[in-house]
Amino acid sequence: MKLKILLSAVAILAVAATPAMARDLTAVSFGGAYGAAQKEHMVDPYIAATGNNVLFEDYSGGIAEIKAQVEAGNIQWDVVDIEVIDLERACSEGLLEIIPTDILPPGDDGTPAMEDFFEEALANECGVGVIFWTIIYAYNTETIEGGTPSTIQDFFDTETFPGKRAMRKRPQVNLEWALIADGVPRDQVYETLATDEGQARAFAKLDTISDDLVWYESWSQAPQLLNDGGAVLVQSANGRIFKDIQDHNRPFVMVWDSHIFDLDVWSVVKGSPNMEQAMDFVTFATGTVPLSGMQDVAYGPTRRSAAALVDPAVINDLPTAHIDIGLKADGIFWADFGESLGEKFNEWLLQ
Repeated sequence: MKLKILLSAVAILAVAATPAMARDLTAVSFGGAYGAAQKEHMVDPYIAATGNNVLFEDYSGGIAEIKAQVEAGNIQWDVVDIEVIDLERACSEGLLEIIPTDILPPGDDGTPAMEDFFEEALANECGVGVIFWTIIYAYNTETIEGGTPSTIQDFFDTETFPGKRAMRKRPQVNLEWALIADGVPRDQVYETLATDEGQARAFAKLDTISDDLVWYESWSQAPQLLNDGGAVLVQSANGRIFKDIQDHNRPFVMVWDSHIFDLDVWSVVKGSPNMEQAMDFVTFATGTVPLSGMQDVAYGPTRRSAAALVDPAVINDLPTAHIDIGLKADGIFWADFGESLGEKFNEWLLQ
């Protein structure tokens, strides 16, 4: 009898444990052309090489969903593609695992990982860089009126260039652009934005176009708005516009002036039940060949050995070709001010 009871208890425990033990690795990213490129060059090759299944899902960015999972102790995501502008805060709040750099393999040319990766790609212990990317704005040559926009000031000039402007519904980038358009030099933007006066100045500049603003949540909406006439000037990740031009021959033009460039990284959610496999996926996905595939959507790879594989015809469409007229997003600034400016931004939206 005792043996039967013991065997029954073991069976019940085994059944109860099965879902957690059997759960496939879940990786999340931003969808669209970018997600498709990751699936083609990272996710599918990883599945083929290891036999491990990966559930690949979309999200809209930020850290709110990650924070909710970690605080509830209910981890649904294992690996997350996160923007560095959010990474600093997520890491400092203990929402992500530390990724040991010694697990990263050398480049395919034999260069040790610490020399092969660009410095920015390994600057935070909670992530391994995937891409250099940037936020530009674009226009449709068939719908734009008033001439040819070429500067951030033009984005805010509704008199010369009438029509709706579309922006992602977040304070990041919008506040930086507002200050630059109002005359603040790029190298003084974050110093200015750290002050009450600078913040007021940025919101005041946004006020000048508030009646013409269309807000969106996901990067995938940007090219749609530009194509269907929902806006004449659209803020977007550069790869989204590039892909629409390439795949659908859209009459879109990207404006690089004062673009805000940054990186995305693969991170592992704190407490992932698939820790070993999550780390294994990160090391695979940030190898030379997988990273070189990001040229498909005009994002710069984070390894030098991968950059060497980029098609010369694509180089001018990469953010790295326009660094001199751009601004590096300051992740440390946003880690410090993200919450307070997020609240101010939401209050401003309600006005």
